[in-house]
This record gives sequence, structure tokens and C-alpha cells, in this order.
Amino acid sequence: MEDELDYVELAVAEFKDGLGWFAERLPEVGRQFISYANACFQDGELSELTKHLIALGIAVQIQDEYCILFHGQNALRLGATEKQILETLGVCGAFGGGAALSQAVTLVRDLLDSQGRVEAH
Repeated sequence: MEDELDYVELAVAEFKDGLGWFAERLPEVGRQFISYANACFQDGELSELTKHLIALGIAVQIQDEYCILFHGQNALRLGATEKQILETLGVCGAFGGGAALSQAVTLVRDLLDSQGRVEAH
């Protein structure tokens, strides 16, 4: 388990280091991005914790390993429970599966129908 924690800390540090490197070399973009992202995660109508849980779900959906670790780590730092993390992943899974199925039962069906390829049953 300790090795896993070391991996998470190392990956998040690597991400932060890379972002800093980018901001140094392209400050008009990098620093603006950092400032914007920091502003987005401030407490507002939604808590900072809720925002990191949302970001975690999005990161899982788009398979962004660094953001999974970064936002998951922040959610835990802000007091997220294991159950809150798991429910976030459940919603992400439902959305991912639901999104794929919704395309299959609508757009792909329309495509097949438009090409005269829908078989009668």
C-alpha cells in the first residue's frame, strides 16, 4: 500500500512540475490556465469538494490518469469518504455505459435505417 501512495504522490508531483514547466515557457497561456483552474475550484454554490468529485468523474470518463489522481487526492484531502468516491465512480460508469447505449439505440439505429439495413422482426 505504501508503494501505491508513493506512486500517487510521485504522479501528482510530476503533473505539477510539468504544469510549472509549461507555465514558465509559455506564461501567457500556462499562468492563465493555472489561474483559471484555481478559480474554478474555489468554494461557491458548489463546494470545492463537490467540484473535485465532479472532476474525478470526468477524469475517469476521459481516462486521464493524472487528473484521476490529482482530483481524487484533492477530494480525499477535503474530506471525501470512500463511499463518496465510489458513488462518483458509479455515476461515471452509468453515464459512460448510458452514453454509449444512447448512441447505439438512436444514431446507429437511424444510420442503419437510412441505409435500408434494419432487419424486420
